[in-house]
Amino acid sequence: MPKLSIRDLDVQGKEVLMRVDFNVPLKDGAITDDTRIQAAVPSIQHLLKGGARLVLCSHLGRPDGEVMPEASLRPAAVRLAELLGTPVAFTEDCVGSNTAAARAALRDGEALLLENVRFHAGETKNDSGFAKELAGTATIFVNDAFGTAHRAHASTEGVTHFVEQSAMGFLIELELEYLHGRLENPERPFLVIMGGAKVSDKIQVISALMEKADAFLIGGAMAYTFRKAQGYTTGGSRVENDKLDLALDILKKAEDKGIRFLLPADTRVTQEFREGAETEVTGVYGQGGGIADGWEGIDIGEVAIEEFKTEVARAKTIIWNGPMGVFEIDSFAHGTKAIAEAMAASNAVTIVGGGDSVTAVKKFGLEDKMTFISTGGGASLELLEGKELPGVAGLSEAR
Repeated sequence: MPKLSIRDLDVQGKEVLMRVDFNVPLKDGAITDDTRIQAAVPSIQHLLKGGARLVLCSHLGRPDGEVMPEASLRPAAVRLAELLGTPVAFTEDCVGSNTAAARAALRDGEALLLENVRFHAGETKNDSGFAKELAGTATIFVNDAFGTAHRAHASTEGVTHFVEQSAMGFLIELELEYLHGRLENPERPFLVIMGGAKVSDKIQVISALMEKADAFLIGGAMAYTFRKAQGYTTGGSRVENDKLDLALDILKKAEDKGIRFLLPADTRVTQEFREGAETEVTGVYGQGGGIADGWEGIDIGEVAIEEFKTEVARAKTIIWNGPMGVFEIDSFAHGTKAIAEAMAASNAVTIVGGGDSVTAVKKFGLEDKMTFISTGGGASLELLEGKELPGVAGLSEAR
């Protein structure tokens, strides 16, 4: 069933509890990237304009039930006020009598941000008592924190049991549209680009998308597991030796389904894992290619880049999850950058599925050239796997 949307709510004069994802990076108490706060602004503005008495809650970091000053959300309240151009109140706790008083003092169209919900152990345990106190006197709950929607926590799922209505915000609505709706019947050819370290981390996603995709491009360290399974040497590259049979099974399944499943034709390698290290490109696999002892793969090679770019150019729908190599080191980033640039230049619907891929796209200044960039790492993977997300499942059904 489709879920209730923020668009369907009458919030005038009502207290609304909204779960946002303000898990932003901090350095010396200052926010270094406010992307997640900016992403929540449209939903927040919509509710405030509608006359809601808006109570915002979020986590930051992993304080594991202990109060950690360095994980305080106060900087987020300051930044949100700047973005909104209106004051945002802040409480030193997310529950308790002082917090209840601050909530009661809210007027229509005003916002209050609660302190880090993970300062309480009941948050990650989805403790019903804590969830009830967090819900407080709110009659409506809005979840717009897609990045935590795959967690059944008190502030994402528990509170839905103690309010009259629960709805998704604009951000979650958009995430579901692109990561689920658009991929149900994608414009073809539909290309999946997978990277990252482990085959085991992506096996469920690969299996699920094999039912829909026309082609796969495999990069990152997971490619070395596939190549070793095929009998090639991989030197000191990261390999999951216990997943070699799994890799062969995936290749066989792709062949049986007639799916183009491209592994990198060659690999960029190094003997030193550091910025500025010398690199070489191996020969083409099947033509004497392979990684020698003392060398490790850190990126896709030049032939692989050209082959991958050709696939990107012909695709009409592309989803990308996982870098092609160690893009954090500039001298190892060529393959990841080339794929990102090819996607940006394509005429396809381009979806960047969270995590390191998003970081890479931003590093290369290409975020505005992509159709959609997901805010969720683990959540986007689980949605692509076809799993039900607790933070979405608990929302009210649309009538």
